[in-house]
Amino acid sequence: MNEPRHILSNFDNALTQLRQNLFKMASLSTQNLNDAVKGLLQRDLDLCNQVIADDEQVDQLEKTIDAEGIAILTRFTPMAQDLRRVVSAMKASSNLERISDQAVNIARRGRKLINSSELPETRMLEPIYSQAYNLLQDAVRSFTEEDMPLATSLKARDRELDQQQNEFIARVTRRMEEDTGHLKDYIDLVFVARFLERAGDHAVNIGEDAVYAGAARDIRHTQ
Repeated sequence: MNEPRHILSNFDNALTQLRQNLFKMASLSTQNLNDAVKGLLQRDLDLCNQVIADDEQVDQLEKTIDAEGIAILTRFTPMAQDLRRVVSAMKASSNLERISDQAVNIARRGRKLINSSELPETRMLEPIYSQAYNLLQDAVRSFTEEDMPLATSLKARDRELDQQQNEFIARVTRRMEEDTGHLKDYIDLVFVARFLERAGDHAVNIGEDAVYAGAARDIRHTQ
């Protein structure tokens, strides 16, 4: 009679470990995004380099989570919500890894921009970053707490981020025509804005994973 309880306890421990690794990964990815933008804005080359180096830890955690998830599915064959939680954790880890990749992309562009004279338009990235960062934080919180209203609110906020990015690119494009001497720098700024927008997209995906895990609803490709 003890065997079912023993198996259940092992499953609970395995799922807890999976989620702990996911939240560690979320913390690292969030920190990398923050440090990448901070390195750009503060013209801190060391910080940009640190982001690039720290991405390796995020990559390793994604591999660990995938391995743990597959082991849980194989060993325990979970059903219903337990199954959704495992699958969603694995999907969320993929999005967190891509967010860290966007941070690396920003850091690499930042290193280029630091080697040139500072452009006033760089500061215009701050509200775009704030929107993307807040989306990411709330996406992780919605997943952690299985907060469905918070998770479903992310898509509308992501549209605001898209609009901010479009307005930034339009302004920088005008500056390219006026200041052709810094053409490459303006192009780098456009890429940074796009990387932030993509980070927001991945945050929305994590919110979708939270809804699937907690409510068995697939809200992908909906308004």
